[in-house]
Amino acid sequence: MEDTFKTISDISKAIYTEKRSKFIAYAIPVSTVEEVKMTVDKYRKEYYDSRHVCWAYMLGADRDNFRSNDDGEPSGTAGKPILGQINSNDLTDILVVVIRYFGGIKLGTSGLIVAYREAAAEAIASAEIIEKTVDCTVAFGFEYPFMNDVMKIVKDLEPTIVKQEYDMDCLMILSIRKGKYKELVSKLENVESLRFIEE
Repeated sequence: MEDTFKTISDISKAIYTEKRSKFIAYAIPVSTVEEVKMTVDKYRKEYYDSRHVCWAYMLGADRDNFRSNDDGEPSGTAGKPILGQINSNDLTDILVVVIRYFGGIKLGTSGLIVAYREAAAEAIASAEIIEKTVDCTVAFGFEYPFMNDVMKIVKDLEPTIVKQEYDMDCLMILSIRKGKYKELVSKLENVESLRFIEE
């Protein structure tokens, strides 16, 4: 079971020129469709005088949430080649925007495909690719006397403590990579008085 995915750490930029047409490409880390929309709008405003603002994104560890847009270029000549570069690099949680300034010479469909593909490839190549884990959270309550039992499990499996409240009744929210989630839950189930809370 895969519990890691590849994405980029920060925004990167590349400029590709072909027959006087200028392609400005950005690779941007994103995590939601709303973020994608806001980012595309931002670049549309910033490059309001450009001919086309084409883009593609991929979201989620399963890489099953994706879309591409040709923004007025012939169908399949811009968004698809951009998405193809995201795919060939196995990336997700990424948006690639390519802005085109027309240079007066038509590139033809094959020329456009190459130009958008190369611009996207260069933006991705200049980004730092990082690996992230797919994390699951678990929330539970337990009585204070069983704190040591819980803390021993935390020490063994090293989940991230997202939230903790200590009182006679304690509350804790832990986050752990998907691959270790079942082990964490089964160990917690053995702690006396512990009950899981639906988040």
